[in-house]
Amino acid sequence: MAMASMHISLPTLTPPNLRRLNRYCYQRSPVVAMASSYKEIATSGVKVTEGEGSLPKVVLTGSNGSEADVYLFGGCVTSWKVPNGKNLLFVRPDAVFNGKKPISGGVPHCFPQFGPGPMQQHGFARNLDWSIVDSENVQGDPILTLELKDGPYSRALWDFSFQALYKITLQTKSLSTELVIKNTDSKPFSFSTALHTYFSASAQAASVKGLKGRKTLNKDPDPKNPLEGKEERDVVTFPGFVDCVYLDAPNELHLDNGLGDIISIKNTNWSDAVLWNPYLTMEACYKDFVCVENAQIGNVQLEPGNSWTATQHLSID
Repeated sequence: MAMASMHISLPTLTPPNLRRLNRYCYQRSPVVAMASSYKEIATSGVKVTEGEGSLPKVVLTGSNGSEADVYLFGGCVTSWKVPNGKNLLFVRPDAVFNGKKPISGGVPHCFPQFGPGPMQQHGFARNLDWSIVDSENVQGDPILTLELKDGPYSRALWDFSFQALYKITLQTKSLSTELVIKNTDSKPFSFSTALHTYFSASAQAASVKGLKGRKTLNKDPDPKNPLEGKEERDVVTFPGFVDCVYLDAPNELHLDNGLGDIISIKNTNWSDAVLWNPYLTMEACYKDFVCVENAQIGNVQLEPGNSWTATQHLSID
């Protein structure tokens, strides 16, 4: 990927925090050489700044007033605001921004494991620092590409060499992502993955259309022994605790967030969907969000040198 197109505007920072940002943004020697000229050639609508807990975040600003925040820790989109200022994503009030615990909210990554398994819940991608490898602006729409590679921490949990590229595109009324997983090892590996998207919502009034007829794995009441079934409802609601996997889900769902917005959730190559709301197990905030997740529940087998790509496109009318 051409480094010449990566331009980042850095704010004035204290030396310790500037060094911390350097660790995220300047990992490749050609970029280090260009650091002094970033301000002059900064990509319009892309700015690196300090977020909560002094964690580096990238603010994307569209020419028509849309905005998104992306934390480099976990490669996590935490905010998506449309031009009227409304934030369509949700971050839990108990979210911790300490660079150790995953950020609870927005669009966290689950990789290379979805849910429980041999390693920690939902894998390690949401626990690691992603790097900026590219940014551009196309007709007023900012585009950011992040990268995650294997290292000592990931190797201790999952002993494979890989590259994950995550491209985020902000438009006036949409937020699109493309995730590419490449096997850079000499041996095959398998993985499962998801985008654990938290949407701002009135949970009691929220609903999802598009899932009728799909096979379900209902994790309520026993997540270790999900009940197989079939979705019979045209409109799926969140009347209480919800934790349900929909296999072979369609490439478009519609979320009515109960707050006056209909959000189209389109995807390519995310084979499954997950609906989740913790209800009284998270009494402080369950009323304020629902999760509608694009997922790949079954393992993807990837041979050396091969890649897997999936896209998500969130939009409102």
